[in-house]
Order: sequence, then C-alpha cells, then structure tokens
Amino acid sequence: MKPKIIVSRCLGFDHCRYDGSIIPSQIVEKLQEEVECIPVCPELAIGLGVPRQPVRIVFIDGERRLIQDKSGEDLTLRMSAFIKSFFEGIDVQGFILKAKSPSCGVRDVKIYTPQGTVFAQGNGFFAQEALTRHPHLPIETEKRLENIAIYEHFLQKVFTLYEFSQVKASQSMKKLVDFHTRYKLFLLAHHQRETQLLGKIVANAEKNDFVTVAREYEIHLHQALKRAMNRKLTINVLYHALGYFKDRLTSREKQLFLRLLEQFRQGTVPLAALTGILRSWIERFEEEYLAKQAFFTPYPEELQPKIEKDNLPPRNYWDWEES
Repeated sequence: MKPKIIVSRCLGFDHCRYDGSIIPSQIVEKLQEEVECIPVCPELAIGLGVPRQPVRIVFIDGERRLIQDKSGEDLTLRMSAFIKSFFEGIDVQGFILKAKSPSCGVRDVKIYTPQGTVFAQGNGFFAQEALTRHPHLPIETEKRLENIAIYEHFLQKVFTLYEFSQVKASQSMKKLVDFHTRYKLFLLAHHQRETQLLGKIVANAEKNDFVTVAREYEIHLHQALKRAMNRKLTINVLYHALGYFKDRLTSREKQLFLRLLEQFRQGTVPLAALTGILRSWIERFEEEYLAKQAFFTPYPEELQPKIEKDNLPPRNYWDWEES
C-alpha cells in the first residue's frame, strides 16, 4: 500500500504532448519508488490524437472555453464530461500536473480573448476541477516542485494525509490517538494553535463516536497543513526535543547544539544538522517517544532532496598531473 497521486501522463509516462514529445521528470521518476502514480492526459482522454493541434483557453461571453487553435472547435463539453467522470469516487493524496498546460496547468495558463491576445493567467480545466474538489490536497506542477521548500511541503502533506487515511479506514480511536501522538511535534512546527485544537479533539471529552471525532480532526489537520513548516515554530520544537536530554548531556554537547540552533535561526545551518544530532541522541538514550515522531522523518528518507551540494570535489583539482 502506497500513497496515490495523479500525474500528468506526459511527465515521463508517454509521448502524449500535442507535438508528440515527453517531458522527463526526475522528481516523478524518483517518486514512483514510494508512491503509486496514476497518469492521466485529459486531451488524449477526450479523443485528441498525437500529434494534434494545440488547444487554448478562450474567454467568450463571460465563460472560459477550451478551443482548438486552427479548427476553432469548442472542446469544452467533451473535456467537462471527461473530468466529471474521472473525478467520481477518486481517492488520492495529491497531484503533479504539467505546468502551463490548458488542461493541467496550475495558475500559469494563458487565457486568451477571442481576438487572440492574452489578458490573464489561470488554471487549466482539469487542474481547476482538482482544486475545486480537493482544495486541501497538495496540487503542484512539475516546475514548482523544483523549489525545495515546495517539494518538501508537498511530500509532507502526501504522506501525512495517506497515513491519516489509513487511520480513518481503521475506525479505531486508539489509532487516531497514536497518529496524533506520532505527529504532534511535526504539526507544532506547522501551526501551534491548530495542533492544540487537534489535541483537544483527540481527548474527546464529549465521548463522541469515532466518525464524528475523525471528521472534526480532519478539518483541523488540513488547516494545520496549509502552512509549511515555520522556522520560529521549528526552533520551538527543537528546544522541546532538547529538553528530553537536558539531564543526560554534557555542558559541551548542549552548547554545541545551542550554537547550531542559533545558526539555524540565522539561516546558515540546515535543519538536518539539528535533527541529525537529535536522532543520534535518540538512539544513544533509547528515547522511545521521540523515536516515533514524524517530525524527524515526515516522508521516506529516499525522497529527501539534496539541499546542499557536497563541497568535496569528485577529484583533486589541485593536482596538475591528474587534471
């Protein structure tokens, strides 16, 4: 069982772009090791061939229409019918869509006047339906995922929502409590107030049934995950984690961690430097509560981006004979 994401078919799966090309995506290729990708090409699905005349979004009489350039054929109804049938009953944790595509683009699609001039940018037809039906899911283009912060937030949401979907399917209050316990520090790094609300919901002082509690929990989980991890809140979480070891560390160990924490605050040291030290202490002192925290591994480590390139060169550039 893996998380499921919808991916534009042209992103490494098929030569299905209007000109018969395919767009290689290292991100999508790597993700396939850890998620189940469901490729889709809306334009192929409505019967357009490969190659084909490009389509564009045209604003006509106050409505967005999907028009094929040269023929002038209006494909709006065919596209709308496909989109409606595709989204019925679909259960996924995210979308990676082709940037600037009139069907799949997110916020970067050119919208034309009937005279052929661009007057705005917006969402493709398929992307708009995804955003409307699933406003809380991570929906990104392959171009935006090249940004490390966006990429990490995308993965965090995909895997958190997938694990929560497993909890919902179990209908077990114990598993919901375990989920919140495991994700508490992770959620605190995103949104402190929402995390506190989630704690109260899980406590279930009103003794509501599982379905009621899970429904309310999901609403506030989505609210917490709308924000990416915040540096200030993350520092608070790191201080909190340090507290578990305060009586077991030497003063020099504490001072080293605090110096690195200040450098992280200033943006000169990556988060991994701090979490790496904490994880070593978790193993050393067998700290079970922290060992289970999703804060340290919110998604599979195999998907971690190379945030900073290794400064060690692959060969000795100062050895003139070698070079």
